[in-house]
Amino acid sequence: MASTLFTELTIPAPHGAGLTLRNRAFVSAMCQYYAPRTGVPQPWHLVHYGAFATGGFGLVTVESTAVEARGRISDQDLGLWSDEQIEGHRTMAEFMRAQGAAAAVQLGHAGGKAATYPNLRDEPRGTLGEDRAWEVIAPGSEPIQPGLFTPREMTAEDIQEVIAAFREAARRADQAGYDAVQIHGAHGYLIHEFFSPLTNQREDEYGRDRARFALEVASAVREVWPAHKPLGIRLSATDWVEGGVTLQDTVELARRLLEDAGVTWFDISSGGIHPDPKVIPVGAGYQVQLAAALRQALPAEQAVVSTVGLITEPAQAETIVASGQADATSIGREALRNPHWAAVAARSLRVRVENNPASEAYWLGMR
Repeated sequence: MASTLFTELTIPAPHGAGLTLRNRAFVSAMCQYYAPRTGVPQPWHLVHYGAFATGGFGLVTVESTAVEARGRISDQDLGLWSDEQIEGHRTMAEFMRAQGAAAAVQLGHAGGKAATYPNLRDEPRGTLGEDRAWEVIAPGSEPIQPGLFTPREMTAEDIQEVIAAFREAARRADQAGYDAVQIHGAHGYLIHEFFSPLTNQREDEYGRDRARFALEVASAVREVWPAHKPLGIRLSATDWVEGGVTLQDTVELARRLLEDAGVTWFDISSGGIHPDPKVIPVGAGYQVQLAAALRQALPAEQAVVSTVGLITEPAQAETIVASGQADATSIGREALRNPHWAAVAARSLRVRVENNPASEAYWLGMR
């Protein structure tokens, strides 16, 4: 039986043919915390993301890349807030594309979860010391979670500055040659903070319509992002706690993003706002049901939905896409364990060796 996972997939765009991918195995955006404080990509990043491309993935998404310096999760995050950062991103994008993979970059702002230590083995946990920290901003003035900095509530001017920062980062992403942009709207970071009723009790227009900030960011990015290239967003489909974001909230947001801002790729995750949700049914593919709901709600010819979360086995990924629960699977930690997961999965699913997506130099290993 032919594999669905290893068939082409086209992510639509407002104009033009969109982006056609060699297969439906994506790499999730995963922070590396290996950039200097300048946010400039290093040789590590080229090797890291290049390995996924040589390993056969159809789309590789570069980690959350800060749109402004105060939007960094840690002081070792990648950035696209400066023109000086473009060249390093261009080198990565060109190499990935040369190996047959499409290159995407996730643009993010950490909001009230900014200024924490890099999540590396030898670093402490929690917020940065005073010698390394910076001002943190958020929709309100309460810490997003216990132990995080008390943020400054964003003014109308702050909101417009951040929206403009997303717009300019997208412009730089295009100059770097990325094939797609994914806006980070999940996991308790700034866009999610505005959308969740747990963290947005504002009384202005951004509180009365909690989707407004996400829509304005996406619309600003779409203004400068070429119309023939797809624009995506990662969403936390539910906060997994009473009074938080629900799946129906996310379905409605996705419809508005598609119709009003030209977002055509939805990468579905969950959680990240509440520090200790009790009901998350963690297990293999536990977020697939959320992606399936989005897939059912959005017109298939206008949008692509990818799913993420404990997807590890080739047969599991094949079943998800073959059954129509999602159009693609985003592989996260399993790709860290095996950057050639896609090529090995193709071999496991009996894709003909001449169609295996591994780079040519690895051909013998796929026989």
